[in-house]
Amino acid sequence: MIFERAEEAADFVRRQAGVVPAVGIVLGSGLGPLADDVQNPVTVPYAEIPHFPRLTVQGHSGNLLLGTLSGCPVAVLQGRKHYYESGDARAMNAPVATLKALGCGVLLTSNASGAMQEGVNPGDLALLRDHINWASVSPLIGEAGLGDPFVDMVDAYDPGLRRLMQQAAGRTLPESVYTFLTGPQFETPAEIRAIRAVGGDLVGMSTVPEVIFARYLGLRVAALSVVTNRAAGLDGESLSHAHTQATAKRAEAEMRALVGRFLAILQESGFEP
Repeated sequence: MIFERAEEAADFVRRQAGVVPAVGIVLGSGLGPLADDVQNPVTVPYAEIPHFPRLTVQGHSGNLLLGTLSGCPVAVLQGRKHYYESGDARAMNAPVATLKALGCGVLLTSNASGAMQEGVNPGDLALLRDHINWASVSPLIGEAGLGDPFVDMVDAYDPGLRRLMQQAAGRTLPESVYTFLTGPQFETPAEIRAIRAVGGDLVGMSTVPEVIFARYLGLRVAALSVVTNRAAGLDGESLSHAHTQATAKRAEAEMRALVGRFLAILQESGFEP
């Protein structure tokens, strides 16, 4: 059962490090270098942690780091298992449940995305305020040991954490509706037109399964997206994973600084935004 697996993984991690993290961070495509900012880190490879996934996507290191960042005790998941790697929406359930078992009450997750939103361009950062599960898959289906699976997803992206993130930014970050598709192929122009018509602002291939499971666990969630391209058909740009990684890297310094300020403010607030 998932909670037994998570506790086994958490016990293993505790034997490597004495840190009790308050915030779990999931680093997406091109954002792994934020891990370099973790102070006094203890690195535990996913491959050594019971029940953790094995990653196959370039740019996802596959380590759990424990330490402090801006004075806040954190557990950083350096890379994620995507739905498109195995067709399993439960792929990140064990890592997210392990963060909860280790003591995290907040999950900060990040991704790379294509933008349909006006005024949001490659290299920009956006703050997620909601999502559309276009893929219609759930990490709660088929997961043994769950209780009531009917999770309320209103304010899944915590309004208080969004306010603190805006404060940390020192300017107005665009707040966006992220649309999850399975991938690994990029979207067609017709799909992008349909997604825009129903209210999507950004499009990507991650994040939503882990957010659903985090909400099931009662974690408060904040999510940042690095816009790596305009979505298919909105300009003449050719899309590729290499392009996604390259553009995400250009936004790396801003993302790292923003997350550092956010964690400092969160710590000062006593986690009561």
